[in-house]
Amino acid sequence: MDLATLSFLHKTFQEVQRKQDWRAALDTLFVSLRGSFVFDNAAIYLEDSQTKASEVVYARAVGRGKAAEADSMWGEGIANEVLSKGKMILKEPRKGLSYANRLTEAHLLGFPLYVGGNMNGALVFIRFGGPQYTELHIQIASLQAFWATALIERKELQDARTELDSVQRQMRLQDDFVSTISHELRTPLGFIKGYSTSLLRQDTTWDDSTQREFLNIIDEEADRLARLIENMLESARLQSQTLQFKFSPVRIDALARDVAMRIHTHHPEMKVNFDVETLPSIRGDGMRIAQVFENLFSNALKYAPASEINIGMRLMSDKIRVTFADNGEGIPEDYLPFLFERFYRVPGERTVTGTGLGLYICKQIVMAHHGNIWVESVLDKGTTFIIELPVDPTL
Repeated sequence: MDLATLSFLHKTFQEVQRKQDWRAALDTLFVSLRGSFVFDNAAIYLEDSQTKASEVVYARAVGRGKAAEADSMWGEGIANEVLSKGKMILKEPRKGLSYANRLTEAHLLGFPLYVGGNMNGALVFIRFGGPQYTELHIQIASLQAFWATALIERKELQDARTELDSVQRQMRLQDDFVSTISHELRTPLGFIKGYSTSLLRQDTTWDDSTQREFLNIIDEEADRLARLIENMLESARLQSQTLQFKFSPVRIDALARDVAMRIHTHHPEMKVNFDVETLPSIRGDGMRIAQVFENLFSNALKYAPASEINIGMRLMSDKIRVTFADNGEGIPEDYLPFLFERFYRVPGERTVTGTGLGLYICKQIVMAHHGNIWVESVLDKGTTFIIELPVDPTL
């Protein structure tokens, strides 16, 4: 092998290595080396660990026969043969074929792929017409099989690392949740126990006003405890997809106003502005959609207590878009992708009570209505939650 060839291979492999996406890396590998090893199609088959069936995970057509539908186009047969025999297989077409037969009788070359030390894949090259594969061609193809294996292993390692990071984050969130929920449960229980014990004391007499005050506190804390337990149960039912929805025609503009009125009864200082155009009904579960609005109001009261709430509703083609905005402190951009995860709470907000379940419940309810919810936020300017719900054309 001369110096020019070595230099070309070195440059090619460096470029392949720099590609972050494994498919893009394979594209670079096959296209770059096609000048030395001509093929029309390439396909990679991997064996499913459970079913043992092979399926295409990568395919690239670069030459003749791109529009062909012949069985030999992607070399499924030779891939299965390579997987069963565990060795390289070369199949050449019969001599004397006319051009019309080339798409069904192609040059087929298959290599086993040892991913993670196990033979569970095959790389197949297909060439329609042209000269037979030479020993040099086979060596170049074998080199590509080696790199294909390395790229697939790198992809699987990246996938495993991503999954591990996700599992670790979920474990941290659950640990935080256990700590948070312990505090959240103890607080109302502490109030209930403390004030009920005070009322039951035999050595002290409380006047009617004080007794009523104590009983009101007990009642409010019992409601708080009930809501906390219900959120925990609902999040579990939503995660397991066992929560039942009752769909019927719903006017979400009227629903939002009703929720705002109920919230204002308990928080008269809160100002809500509506900018709503005439909207059709949607098909949804009114109680669950109201729950979404209640959670968003609760969120705003916690994190933007002095802010006005601006609610907008617009018809966007076949969807209704709802915007729920405050002008509070905002949320750092790095935290936005995780807000709707179960148990997630923005770091540094330990002074604000919560379990990290409210926004998770909102997202699951909206998704159950075939809608979407996301958040946009700018520090020191505010946060906007956007909900899109489809309009049922039959209503």
